[in-house]
Amino acid sequence: MKTKDKQIVFKEKVLKGLEKVYEKMVEFKKEKNSEIVIMEGNEIVKIKPE
Repeated sequence: MKTKDKQIVFKEKVLKGLEKVYEKMVEFKKEKNSEIVIMEGNEIVKIKPE
């Protein structure tokens, strides 16, 4: 396997991990009934996980 192929595989694994963490965070926020804080442009926005 070439270095380029290894980097692609690693990138895919990292992205899958980030998706899994995001899903767990949303579940946790729903369970605790708390808001998710995100940044849209230059503004900080709080949203309810639904």
